[in-house]
Amino acid sequence: QVQLVESGGGLVQAGGSLRLSCAASGRTLSRYAMGWFRQAPGKEREFVAAISRSGGRIYYKDSVQGRFTISRDNAKNTVYLQMNSLKPEDTAVYYCAADPRLTDVAGTKSETYDYWGQGTQVTVSS
Repeated sequence: QVQLVESGGGLVQAGGSLRLSCAASGRTLSRYAMGWFRQAPGKEREFVAAISRSGGRIYYKDSVQGRFTISRDNAKNTVYLQMNSLKPEDTAVYYCAADPRLTDVAGTKSETYDYWGQGTQVTVSS
C-alpha cells in the first residue's frame, strides 16, 4: 500500500504560479499511474491531470491544458503539478491519487484510483 502526501499549496494572485508535490512512501511510485484531482467548495471532485506509469501518457482537463504540467520523478518517488497563469476558478483543495492498474494508462476517472492524499489548499485571489 502506498501513502501519499501533498504539499505546495497556498495563496497566490491571479496570473501567478504554484508547484504542487505529491510524495509517496510505502511502495515505489513507478508501480502506479498518478493523477491530480481537485474539489472546490460546494462542488464535486473533478479530474485535473494524469500521468501513466511510464510517463508516456498524459491527460489534462480542458480548462487547465496549456497552463498546468504534470510530471513524475520515480527516483524521488514524487509527482508534481506545475500550475501557471492561475485563475480564481482554480481555487480548490488539490488531491493526488495513485492508480494500481498494471497497464500503462492514465485514468481520468476517480473510481480507478485506490490511494489518495489528504489534499492541499490552493487559493487564487482576483
